[in-house]
Amino acid sequence: MGKKELKFNSKTIHGGQFPDKAYGAVMPPIYQTSTYAQSTPGGHKGYEYSRSANPTRSALENSLASIENGKYGLAFGSGLAAIDAVIKLLNPGDEVISTSDLYGGSYRIFKRIFEKYGIVFHFVGMQNTDEISKHITLKTKLIWVETPTNPMMNIIDIKSVSQLAKKHKILLAVDNTFATPYLQLPLDLGADIVMHSATKYLGGHSDVVLGALAVKDKALADELYFIQNASGAICGPMDSFLVLRGIKTLHVRMQRHCENGKAVAEFLANHPKIEKVYWPGFPSHPNHDVAKMQMKDFGGMISFVPKGGNYDNAIKIVEKLQIFTLAESLGGVESLAGHPASMTHASIPKKEREKSGVVDALIRLSVGIEDKDDLIDDLRQAIE
Repeated sequence: MGKKELKFNSKTIHGGQFPDKAYGAVMPPIYQTSTYAQSTPGGHKGYEYSRSANPTRSALENSLASIENGKYGLAFGSGLAAIDAVIKLLNPGDEVISTSDLYGGSYRIFKRIFEKYGIVFHFVGMQNTDEISKHITLKTKLIWVETPTNPMMNIIDIKSVSQLAKKHKILLAVDNTFATPYLQLPLDLGADIVMHSATKYLGGHSDVVLGALAVKDKALADELYFIQNASGAICGPMDSFLVLRGIKTLHVRMQRHCENGKAVAEFLANHPKIEKVYWPGFPSHPNHDVAKMQMKDFGGMISFVPKGGNYDNAIKIVEKLQIFTLAESLGGVESLAGHPASMTHASIPKKEREKSGVVDALIRLSVGIEDKDDLIDDLRQAIE
Protein backbone atom coordinates (compact mmCIF):
# COMPACT_ATOMS: atom_id res chain seq x y z
CA MET A 1 0.00 0.00 0.00
CA GLY A 2 1.47 3.36 -1.03
CA LYS A 3 1.94 5.45 2.12
CA LYS A 4 2.82 8.87 0.63
CA GLU A 5 -0.74 9.63 -0.44
CA LEU A 6 -2.39 8.64 2.83
CA LYS A 7 -3.99 11.32 4.97
CA PHE A 8 -3.26 11.37 8.73
CA ASN A 9 -6.37 9.46 9.84
CA SER A 10 -5.41 6.61 7.52
CA LYS A 11 -1.72 6.72 8.46
CA THR A 12 -2.53 5.99 12.11
CA ILE A 13 -4.00 2.67 10.96
CA HIS A 14 -1.98 1.74 7.86
CA GLY A 15 1.21 3.87 7.97
CA GLY A 16 4.31 1.68 7.61
CA GLN A 17 2.23 -1.47 8.22
CA PHE A 18 2.04 -4.69 6.20
CA PRO A 19 0.31 -8.04 6.85
CA ASP A 20 2.62 -10.48 8.64
CA LYS A 21 4.62 -12.56 6.14
CA ALA A 22 4.20 -15.89 7.97
CA TYR A 23 0.39 -16.19 8.10
CA GLY A 24 -0.94 -12.84 6.87
CA ALA A 25 -1.90 -11.61 10.36
CA VAL A 26 -3.48 -8.16 10.03
CA MET A 27 -2.14 -7.01 13.42
CA PRO A 28 1.64 -7.49 13.86
CA PRO A 29 2.22 -10.55 16.06
CA ILE A 30 3.97 -10.11 19.41
CA TYR A 31 7.38 -11.63 18.72
CA GLN A 32 8.18 -12.58 22.31
CA THR A 33 11.70 -13.79 21.58
CA SER A 34 15.20 -12.64 22.48
CA THR A 35 17.04 -14.36 19.63
CA TYR A 36 16.57 -15.73 16.09
CA ALA A 37 17.84 -18.85 14.28
CA GLN A 38 20.63 -18.35 11.74
CA SER A 39 21.34 -20.70 8.84
CA THR A 40 25.04 -19.80 8.94
CA PRO A 41 26.89 -17.19 11.03
CA GLY A 42 25.36 -13.85 9.93
CA GLY A 43 22.79 -15.65 7.77
CA HIS A 44 19.42 -14.50 9.13
CA LYS A 45 16.11 -12.99 7.99
CA GLY A 46 16.86 -9.45 9.19
CA TYR A 47 16.74 -10.17 12.91
CA GLU A 48 19.43 -11.68 15.11
CA TYR A 49 18.92 -10.34 18.66
CA SER A 50 15.94 -8.40 20.02
CA ARG A 51 17.93 -5.56 21.60
CA SER A 52 19.09 -4.66 18.08
CA ALA A 53 15.71 -5.19 16.41
CA ASN A 54 12.45 -7.05 16.95
CA PRO A 55 9.66 -7.40 14.33
CA THR A 56 6.96 -6.03 16.67
CA ARG A 57 9.13 -3.04 17.60
CA SER A 58 9.96 -2.53 13.91
CA ALA A 59 6.23 -2.33 13.11
CA LEU A 60 5.82 0.35 15.80
CA GLU A 61 8.91 2.26 14.63
CA ASN A 62 7.56 2.27 11.06
CA SER A 63 4.26 3.64 12.34
CA LEU A 64 6.01 6.36 14.40
CA ALA A 65 7.96 7.50 11.33
CA SER A 66 4.79 7.53 9.22
CA ILE A 67 2.56 9.57 11.56
CA GLU A 68 5.31 12.17 12.15
CA ASN A 69 6.07 12.49 8.39
CA GLY A 70 9.56 11.18 9.12
CA LYS A 71 11.54 8.42 7.43
CA TYR A 72 12.94 6.68 10.53
CA GLY A 73 11.35 5.86 13.88
CA LEU A 74 12.95 4.59 17.09
CA ALA A 75 11.17 3.18 20.14
CA PHE A 76 12.62 3.14 23.68
CA GLY A 77 11.76 1.87 27.14
CA SER A 78 10.45 5.33 28.19
CA GLY A 79 10.29 8.95 27.09
CA LEU A 80 13.34 9.69 29.24
CA ALA A 81 15.26 6.86 27.54
CA ALA A 82 14.49 8.58 24.20
CA ILE A 83 15.75 11.93 25.58
CA ASP A 84 18.84 10.16 26.94
CA ALA A 85 19.64 8.89 23.42
CA VAL A 86 19.34 12.40 21.94
CA ILE A 87 21.70 13.95 24.52
CA LYS A 88 24.19 11.13 23.86
CA LEU A 89 24.67 12.64 20.38
CA LEU A 90 26.65 15.39 22.16
CA ASN A 91 30.19 15.62 23.60
CA PRO A 92 31.62 17.16 26.78
CA GLY A 93 31.77 20.94 26.39
CA ASP A 94 28.76 21.09 24.05
CA GLU A 95 25.94 23.44 25.01
CA VAL A 96 22.16 22.95 24.87
CA ILE A 97 19.50 25.67 24.89
CA SER A 98 16.33 24.27 26.45
CA THR A 99 12.83 25.56 27.06
CA SER A 100 12.78 26.99 30.60
CA ASP A 101 9.30 25.67 31.34
CA LEU A 102 9.54 21.93 30.73
CA TYR A 103 8.74 18.52 32.17
CA GLY A 104 10.52 17.96 35.49
CA GLY A 105 12.04 14.66 34.35
CA SER A 106 13.65 16.36 31.34
CA TYR A 107 15.12 19.03 33.63
CA ARG A 108 16.38 16.33 36.02
CA ILE A 109 18.17 14.26 33.35
CA PHE A 110 19.74 17.41 31.88
CA LYS A 111 20.95 18.83 35.21
CA ARG A 112 21.58 15.79 37.41
CA ILE A 113 22.85 13.27 34.85
CA PHE A 114 24.38 15.02 31.82
CA GLU A 115 25.73 18.20 33.37
CA LYS A 116 28.32 16.19 35.31
CA TYR A 117 29.66 14.88 31.96
CA GLY A 118 30.46 18.43 30.88
CA ILE A 119 27.37 19.26 28.81
CA VAL A 120 26.11 22.79 29.56
CA PHE A 121 22.37 23.58 29.64
CA HIS A 122 20.77 27.03 29.33
CA PHE A 123 17.08 27.28 30.25
CA VAL A 124 15.42 30.04 28.26
CA GLY A 125 11.85 31.35 27.80
CA MET A 126 11.36 30.64 24.09
CA GLN A 127 8.02 32.35 23.44
CA ASN A 128 10.12 35.08 21.79
CA THR A 129 12.70 33.49 19.47
CA ASP A 130 15.07 36.45 19.98
CA GLU A 131 15.70 35.22 23.53
CA ILE A 132 17.31 32.07 22.11
CA SER A 133 19.76 34.05 19.95
CA LYS A 134 21.29 35.67 23.05
CA HIS A 135 22.47 32.26 24.30
CA ILE A 136 23.88 30.83 21.05
CA THR A 137 27.65 30.31 21.01
CA LEU A 138 30.00 28.25 18.84
CA LYS A 139 29.52 25.46 21.39
CA THR A 140 25.71 25.33 21.01
CA LYS A 141 24.86 21.98 19.40
CA LEU A 142 21.19 21.41 20.31
CA ILE A 143 18.02 23.40 20.93
CA TRP A 144 15.42 21.49 22.99
CA VAL A 145 11.82 22.66 22.56
CA GLU A 146 8.60 21.61 24.28
CA THR A 147 5.42 23.09 22.81
CA PRO A 148 2.87 23.35 24.34
CA THR A 149 5.08 23.45 27.42
CA ASN A 150 4.47 21.35 30.53
CA PRO A 151 2.63 22.61 32.56
CA MET A 152 2.34 26.33 31.63
CA MET A 153 0.99 25.66 28.12
CA ASN A 154 3.36 28.19 26.53
CA ILE A 155 3.59 28.02 22.74
CA ILE A 156 6.91 28.16 20.89
CA ASP A 157 7.13 28.95 17.17
CA ILE A 158 8.81 25.82 15.79
CA LYS A 159 9.34 27.26 12.31
CA SER A 160 11.09 30.39 13.65
CA VAL A 161 13.29 28.35 15.98
CA SER A 162 14.16 25.95 13.14
CA GLN A 163 15.25 28.86 10.89
CA LEU A 164 17.52 30.10 13.69
CA ALA A 165 18.90 26.59 14.31
CA LYS A 166 19.63 26.01 10.61
CA LYS A 167 21.38 29.37 10.32
CA HIS A 168 23.80 28.33 13.09
CA LYS A 169 23.95 24.61 12.11
CA ILE A 170 22.39 23.52 15.42
CA LEU A 171 20.18 20.45 15.86
CA LEU A 172 16.57 21.14 16.82
CA ALA A 173 14.62 18.56 18.85
CA VAL A 174 10.92 19.03 19.67
CA ASP A 175 9.08 17.18 22.43
CA ASN A 176 5.69 16.65 20.76
CA THR A 177 4.11 14.72 23.65
CA PHE A 178 1.36 17.25 24.50
CA ALA A 179 0.33 18.02 20.91
CA THR A 180 0.87 14.64 19.19
CA PRO A 181 1.25 14.46 15.40
CA TYR A 182 -2.54 14.77 15.14
CA LEU A 183 -2.18 18.43 16.14
CA GLN A 184 1.31 19.42 14.94
CA LEU A 185 4.14 18.02 12.80
CA PRO A 186 7.50 19.43 13.98
CA LEU A 187 9.56 17.72 11.24
CA ASP A 188 7.47 19.51 8.60
CA LEU A 189 8.13 22.78 10.45
CA GLY A 190 11.92 22.26 10.25
CA ALA A 191 12.79 20.23 13.38
CA ASP A 192 15.51 17.55 13.05
CA ILE A 193 14.20 15.25 15.79
CA VAL A 194 10.73 14.79 17.22
CA MET A 195 10.39 13.08 20.60
CA HIS A 196 7.43 11.55 22.48
CA SER A 197 6.65 10.06 25.77
CA ALA A 198 4.47 7.49 23.98
CA THR A 199 3.21 6.52 27.45
CA LYS A 200 0.83 9.47 27.02
CA TYR A 201 -1.42 10.15 24.01
CA LEU A 202 0.16 7.70 21.55
CA GLY A 203 -0.48 4.73 23.86
CA GLY A 204 -3.56 6.50 25.14
CA HIS A 205 -4.74 3.99 27.75
CA SER A 206 -2.36 4.46 30.72
CA ASP A 207 -1.21 0.84 30.44
CA VAL A 208 2.32 1.10 29.02
CA VAL A 209 5.55 3.13 29.43
CA LEU A 210 7.40 3.84 26.17
CA GLY A 211 9.43 6.57 24.41
CA ALA A 212 9.81 7.46 20.75
CA LEU A 213 11.91 9.45 18.30
CA ALA A 214 11.30 10.23 14.63
CA VAL A 215 13.71 11.81 12.14
CA LYS A 216 14.04 12.42 8.39
CA ASP A 217 17.83 12.42 7.97
CA LYS A 218 19.52 9.02 7.44
CA ALA A 219 22.89 9.95 8.98
CA LEU A 220 21.15 11.23 12.12
CA ALA A 221 18.94 8.12 12.24
CA ASP A 222 22.02 5.87 11.97
CA GLU A 223 23.67 7.66 14.92
CA LEU A 224 20.53 7.29 17.01
CA TYR A 225 20.09 3.60 16.04
CA PHE A 226 23.69 3.00 17.14
CA ILE A 227 23.00 4.66 20.52
CA GLN A 228 19.72 2.74 20.88
CA ASN A 229 21.47 -0.60 20.30
CA ALA A 230 24.67 0.21 22.22
CA SER A 231 22.89 1.65 25.28
CA GLY A 232 20.06 -0.89 25.16
CA ALA A 233 17.17 1.17 26.57
CA ILE A 234 14.67 -0.52 24.27
CA CYS A 235 11.01 -1.38 24.82
CA GLY A 236 9.72 -4.95 24.82
CA PRO A 237 7.48 -6.50 22.14
CA MET A 238 4.33 -6.41 24.29
CA ASP A 239 4.80 -2.69 24.99
CA SER A 240 5.44 -2.08 21.28
CA PHE A 241 2.21 -3.90 20.43
CA LEU A 242 0.19 -1.86 22.95
CA VAL A 243 1.43 1.51 21.64
CA LEU A 244 0.90 0.42 18.03
CA ARG A 245 -2.67 -0.49 18.98
CA GLY A 246 -3.07 2.89 20.71
CA ILE A 247 -1.88 4.80 17.65
CA LYS A 248 -4.67 3.24 15.57
CA THR A 249 -7.28 5.28 17.50
CA LEU A 250 -5.15 8.41 18.07
CA HIS A 251 -7.10 10.56 15.62
CA VAL A 252 -10.55 9.78 17.07
CA ARG A 253 -9.33 10.15 20.67
CA MET A 254 -7.60 13.48 20.00
CA GLN A 255 -10.77 14.92 18.49
CA ARG A 256 -12.64 14.24 21.74
CA HIS A 257 -9.71 15.40 23.95
CA CYS A 258 -9.79 18.72 22.06
CA GLU A 259 -13.59 19.11 22.27
CA ASN A 260 -13.63 18.33 26.00
CA GLY A 261 -10.54 20.46 26.64
CA LYS A 262 -12.24 23.49 25.09
CA ALA A 263 -15.40 23.00 27.20
CA VAL A 264 -13.42 22.57 30.44
CA ALA A 265 -11.12 25.55 29.71
CA GLU A 266 -14.11 27.81 29.04
CA PHE A 267 -15.87 26.62 32.21
CA LEU A 268 -12.78 27.37 34.33
CA ALA A 269 -12.19 30.76 32.68
CA ASN A 270 -15.74 31.83 33.55
CA HIS A 271 -15.69 30.53 37.13
CA PRO A 272 -15.53 33.26 39.81
CA LYS A 273 -13.23 31.18 42.04
CA ILE A 274 -10.57 30.67 39.35
CA GLU A 275 -7.84 33.26 38.92
CA LYS A 276 -5.90 32.06 35.86
CA VAL A 277 -6.40 29.42 33.17
CA TYR A 278 -3.56 28.37 30.86
CA TRP A 279 -4.80 26.95 27.55
CA PRO A 280 -3.52 27.95 24.07
CA GLY A 281 -7.03 28.07 22.54
CA PHE A 282 -7.88 31.39 24.20
CA PRO A 283 -7.39 34.45 21.93
CA SER A 284 -5.86 36.11 25.02
CA HIS A 285 -3.08 33.46 25.19
CA PRO A 286 0.23 35.27 24.47
CA ASN A 287 1.11 33.06 21.47
CA HIS A 288 -2.41 32.09 20.38
CA ASP A 289 -1.68 33.14 16.78
CA VAL A 290 1.37 30.83 16.64
CA ALA A 291 -0.73 27.99 18.08
CA LYS A 292 -3.39 28.59 15.41
CA MET A 293 -0.73 28.54 12.71
CA GLN A 294 1.22 25.41 13.74
CA MET A 295 -1.51 23.35 15.45
CA LYS A 296 -4.70 21.86 14.07
CA ASP A 297 -6.52 22.33 17.41
CA PHE A 298 -5.56 23.17 21.00
CA GLY A 299 -5.48 19.84 22.83
CA GLY A 300 -6.76 18.52 26.13
CA MET A 301 -4.08 19.82 28.53
CA ILE A 302 -5.05 22.73 30.80
CA SER A 303 -3.46 24.32 33.88
CA PHE A 304 -5.19 26.68 36.30
CA VAL A 305 -4.74 28.59 39.55
CA PRO A 306 -7.64 29.03 42.03
CA LYS A 307 -8.34 32.55 43.38
CA GLY A 308 -6.28 33.45 46.44
CA GLY A 309 -4.39 30.36 45.42
CA ASN A 310 -2.06 28.65 47.80
CA TYR A 311 -0.74 25.13 48.33
CA ASP A 312 -3.52 24.07 50.74
CA ASN A 313 -6.28 25.35 48.45
CA ALA A 314 -4.90 23.46 45.44
CA ILE A 315 -4.51 20.24 47.44
CA LYS A 316 -8.11 20.46 48.72
CA ILE A 317 -9.42 20.78 45.15
CA VAL A 318 -7.45 17.84 43.71
CA GLU A 319 -8.39 15.64 46.70
CA LYS A 320 -12.13 16.35 46.21
CA LEU A 321 -12.19 15.39 42.52
CA GLN A 322 -14.07 12.16 41.78
CA ILE A 323 -14.02 11.62 38.02
CA PHE A 324 -10.65 13.29 37.50
CA THR A 325 -8.14 10.90 39.10
CA LEU A 326 -5.30 12.44 41.11
CA ALA A 327 -2.31 10.80 39.41
CA GLU A 328 0.95 11.39 37.57
CA SER A 329 0.99 11.23 33.76
CA LEU A 330 -1.48 12.41 31.10
CA GLY A 331 -2.94 11.60 27.72
CA GLY A 332 -5.04 8.58 28.68
CA VAL A 333 -8.73 8.13 27.86
CA GLU A 334 -9.49 8.89 31.54
CA SER A 335 -9.20 12.41 32.94
CA LEU A 336 -6.33 13.02 35.36
CA ALA A 337 -5.48 15.90 37.68
CA GLY A 338 -2.03 16.67 39.01
CA HIS A 339 -0.27 19.11 41.32
CA PRO A 340 2.96 19.89 39.40
CA ALA A 341 4.86 21.46 42.33
CA SER A 342 4.66 18.26 44.40
CA MET A 343 4.33 15.69 41.58
CA THR A 344 5.63 15.99 38.00
CA HIS A 345 7.86 19.03 38.64
CA ALA A 346 9.03 18.33 42.20
CA SER A 347 12.57 17.62 40.91
CA ILE A 348 12.93 21.28 39.82
CA PRO A 349 14.06 23.58 42.68
CA LYS A 350 11.18 25.77 43.97
CA LYS A 351 12.90 29.01 42.94
CA GLU A 352 13.42 27.74 39.37
CA ARG A 353 9.86 26.34 39.20
CA GLU A 354 8.28 29.62 40.25
CA LYS A 355 10.33 31.63 37.71
CA SER A 356 8.39 29.88 34.94
CA GLY A 357 5.02 30.12 36.71
CA VAL A 358 4.84 26.70 38.37
CA VAL A 359 3.54 28.06 41.67
CA ASP A 360 2.33 25.94 44.59
CA ALA A 361 -1.32 26.67 43.73
CA LEU A 362 -1.08 25.47 40.09
CA ILE A 363 -3.22 22.46 39.09
CA ARG A 364 -2.72 20.61 35.79
CA LEU A 365 -5.54 18.72 34.06
CA SER A 366 -5.33 16.04 31.41
CA VAL A 367 -8.88 16.14 30.04
CA GLY A 368 -9.99 12.68 28.94
CA ILE A 369 -12.73 11.48 26.61
CA GLU A 370 -15.59 11.08 29.12
CA ASP A 371 -18.80 13.12 28.80
CA LYS A 372 -17.80 16.77 29.11
CA ASP A 373 -20.80 17.60 31.36
CA ASP A 374 -19.66 15.00 33.90
CA LEU A 375 -16.15 16.47 33.89
CA ILE A 376 -17.44 20.02 34.38
CA ASP A 377 -19.77 18.90 37.21
CA ASP A 378 -16.85 17.19 38.90
CA LEU A 379 -14.68 20.32 38.71
CA ARG A 380 -17.57 22.48 39.93
CA GLN A 381 -18.15 20.40 43.07
CA ALA A 382 -14.43 20.28 43.86
CA ILE A 383 -13.92 24.03 43.42
CA GLU A 384 -17.11 25.13 45.18
